[in-house]
Amino acid sequence: MVVVDQAPEPRASRHRNPGSWFTAIPLLAFVVGAYVAFAASGADFTLPRFEPSLPSGATWTISLGDMLVATALFLLFFEVLKSTRTSGKSVIDHSLSLIVFIVCLILFLVWPPAATSIFFVIMLVTLVDVIAGFSVTIRAARRDYTVAGPD
Repeated sequence: MVVVDQAPEPRASRHRNPGSWFTAIPLLAFVVGAYVAFAASGADFTLPRFEPSLPSGATWTISLGDMLVATALFLLFFEVLKSTRTSGKSVIDHSLSLIVFIVCLILFLVWPPAATSIFFVIMLVTLVDVIAGFSVTIRAARRDYTVAGPD
C-alpha cells in the first residue's frame, strides 16, 4: 500500500495587495501638494514653459499653471472611476477627498500664494471630485441594494 501525503492547501493570505493602500489616497492631493511646493518656492505659474508651434502657424503657450490644471482634470477622471466602488474603502477615499477640498478652501482663503485663479480652478476640481464621488457611490450602492416588494 502506497500512502501519498497531500500537500496542504495554501492558506488565504491576510496580506492584501501591497499597492491597495495607494488606491485610498486622493490623486488630487498630489496636484495640490505640487502647487503648494511650487508656490512656496516662488514659482511663477504664468511664465511660459513650452511654446510648441501648431500647423496653423500659431504658437501655443503652455505655463506651469496650465500643466497643473490639466493634470488635475486628468486625475479627476480616475477619481470618478474610483468612486464606483461600493466597499468600505470608498468611504475612506471620499473622506480623504473631502479633507483635500477643505485644505484647499482654507489655503485659498488664508494663504496669499494660493489666492490665484489657477488654485481656484484646482480647488473647484477637488470640489467636483467630492460631489461626484459621493453621488456616484450612492447611485452604485442604490443599484446594488434591492428591496423585494409585497407579493
